[in-house]
Amino acid sequence: MELDAVLLARLQFAFTISFHILFPSFTIGLASYLAVLEGLWLKTDRRVYRDLYRFWSKIFAVSFGMGVVSGVVMSYQFGTNWSRLSDSAGNILGPLLSYEVLTAFFLEAGFLGIMLFGWDRVGRGLHFFATCMVAIGTLFSAFWILSANSWMQTPSGYEIVDGRFQPASWLAVIFNPSFPYRLVHMTLAAYLTTAFAVGAVGAWHLLYRRSRDNARQLDAARVMFSMAMWMAAFVAPIQILAGDMHGLNTLEHQPAKIAAMEGHWETSQGAPLLLFGLPDMQREETKWAVEVPRLGSLILTHEWNGTLRGLKEWPADERPNASIIFWSFRLMVAIGVTMMLLGLTSLVLRWRRRLYETRWFHTFALMMGPSGFLAVLSGWVTTEVGRQPWVVYGQLRTANAVSSVQAVHVAISLGLFLAAYLIVFGVGVYYLLRMMATGPVPQLADQPQTGGPGQPQQPMRPISAALDSLEAGE
Repeated sequence: MELDAVLLARLQFAFTISFHILFPSFTIGLASYLAVLEGLWLKTDRRVYRDLYRFWSKIFAVSFGMGVVSGVVMSYQFGTNWSRLSDSAGNILGPLLSYEVLTAFFLEAGFLGIMLFGWDRVGRGLHFFATCMVAIGTLFSAFWILSANSWMQTPSGYEIVDGRFQPASWLAVIFNPSFPYRLVHMTLAAYLTTAFAVGAVGAWHLLYRRSRDNARQLDAARVMFSMAMWMAAFVAPIQILAGDMHGLNTLEHQPAKIAAMEGHWETSQGAPLLLFGLPDMQREETKWAVEVPRLGSLILTHEWNGTLRGLKEWPADERPNASIIFWSFRLMVAIGVTMMLLGLTSLVLRWRRRLYETRWFHTFALMMGPSGFLAVLSGWVTTEVGRQPWVVYGQLRTANAVSSVQAVHVAISLGLFLAAYLIVFGVGVYYLLRMMATGPVPQLADQPQTGGPGQPQQPMRPISAALDSLEAGE
């Protein structure tokens, strides 16, 4: 691949979106988790739910802020690097992205202040309502962003007038053929990402802070670990089922992507499942393939002798890069299966009343903490690289969507992004990890009582709240 303006623009967008997607995939699930915690606290009046809510709300605030900052950068690239895409598809993509701002972002911004700083200023009902609205806002954001992306993958409801895409039916545009599957798959991925991050924090405190923590801190670690394992046990299998349905939809609308994901070059009936191999785009073969006979057709078509089209069915310049998505897809699947294994193991340990005492399992859960983020990234690579060479599938090539910019200019901005992101977000992630390592800090008896919304306390600056938590854990 030549480092021309097209490839550099793709690398720049891939880099910025890879950073950005980590934060929404965490905050979408975390916002819902906060709503559950506050609801349980209101129902049971157990202080552990209040302590966990206040702990994770600080982490949510930092993560949400970094997600907003990293998302703003991407929107500028539509004008700087992808102006031809904006000119051709702006009449469709522009309104969809605007709806995300008008619904999700305004909803989140409007209630986020009450959620974070209204704990001692509003009543319990209003505060819980604000938390729920923030959670719904994050889901609205996923709805509109995935609708826009799905339309680029499976465009529908449009007509082309003077070389520009014009909406013919907004319902068909929004609810395009792949959108429902992508929405379910991504939402479940966000919940699993949050669950495994929460579970890792709980496992860390069960492993390494058992002798230092008081009883309430240990209780908080057990509660968050238990809730995370329930989510893993039930949602991971559902996610695998949703992924299978998404795969059938992709086979119908983007068969070239499926052929590249599976490493198949020849059309065949009863196609094998390639477990491992090395796709070679030049020689048009998958070297050193390890395969299971007929299983590929059974999984992808649900028929023993189902027909799968090979990559040779498409011209060489219309094939996605199988060398990349063959492995990114397998990484995503391997992580998903491991998630399900951890969830099922937790059920066995829970049944044997050993969930909080089995240290090897806590180590396993701690190591799986980043797994949700890795699965999201590998799935995103599979989706986006598998769409190439199209930016609007089958209609607009990526090479025809890039701006008239020189490669050196894109390279300079990419280098600046790399440096700035590694510094700014490196510090942000370090700060988040420190907060997670500190854990929930229960209120001491000699501190002012902060029973929850509606109960007064001394106002506290936003940053000082997080810093006090860090200092208490030193």
